[in-house]
Amino acid sequence: MSKEISLVTGANGHLGNNLVRLLLSHDHRVRASVRNIKNQEPFEGLDCEVVQADITNKESLRKAFKGVTNLYAVGANFSMWAKNPKVEIYDNNVQGTQNVFDIAKECGIKNIVYVSSVASLDFTKLPANVDNGYNRDRRNWYYNSKNDSDKLAIELGAKYGIRTVLILPSAMIGSKAYKLSYSNNLVYQILNGEIPVDTNVTLNWIDVKDVAFGAYKAMLKGENGERYILSNEQHTTLQESVKIASDLFPELKLKTPKKVPRWLLYSVAGLMEFGSKITGKEPQLQRHYLDMFYGLKQDYDISKSKNELGFDPKPPKDALINALEYLKNDWKKKLTE
Repeated sequence: MSKEISLVTGANGHLGNNLVRLLLSHDHRVRASVRNIKNQEPFEGLDCEVVQADITNKESLRKAFKGVTNLYAVGANFSMWAKNPKVEIYDNNVQGTQNVFDIAKECGIKNIVYVSSVASLDFTKLPANVDNGYNRDRRNWYYNSKNDSDKLAIELGAKYGIRTVLILPSAMIGSKAYKLSYSNNLVYQILNGEIPVDTNVTLNWIDVKDVAFGAYKAMLKGENGERYILSNEQHTTLQESVKIASDLFPELKLKTPKKVPRWLLYSVAGLMEFGSKITGKEPQLQRHYLDMFYGLKQDYDISKSKNELGFDPKPPKDALINALEYLKNDWKKKLTE
């Protein structure tokens, strides 16, 4: 009997590629789907089938999902900004989720691990957990897309009779990467001394390999219709993150970011947003982002993931040190090759 096929969408992305590697190490038969089939570098030396699929194109999903038993729905638009965020971020992620489940049902897929995000949690009571319900803050299109896609995945899983388990990662960092994710890019900015001020926004660092392991365990052991937070329990401030980098690489002479008043951050964000309308590039700071995250402690209750999945992530400081070393040594070397 031939082995069941496990398919990973968004397989050239940070989590997707680490998950492909983990599945192969456990002797699974893996099919990896990517939007751009010419992008083969992430799969060099890997014994997996690479196919083209785009979550916004049902026909491409139909071809990719044929014969698949287990689906890891990783592919999504992870951006905090776009010229047209409603279409580029929200519609892409919500319609993409609908398409994935429609075609999964059509193709007889039995199990889906759906990658949601801590963005879909309610932060009004800390530590945030899955029992508090959904994030009621509707100021950011990415956050809206993760909230609504998360609910939709659970609804469609139940409607179509597909076992569906959701995982909610926090800021994933570390190796291996073939492009800089949003979170890895922030670590890279820390390394390059590009964090001049402390925006009073905290991070919850998690090693991407721990998230890949959590996704794998969710497929094996996760309860149908349940949500599992894959993060660390404690947040790390920007100042703490820069200090960890500074202690690790004293030769970089990194300066501790200065705390500045909120009104000043707000003024700078307004100017940056205005500039982005001219350049068409993402502003480094946005006013609604400050409204959402200024002073928010990103702490999570991960007891459910620990108890039911055996999730045991490395501490945030260790995850950050690993990411800093990878980005300083391997990533920079890759840029110069």
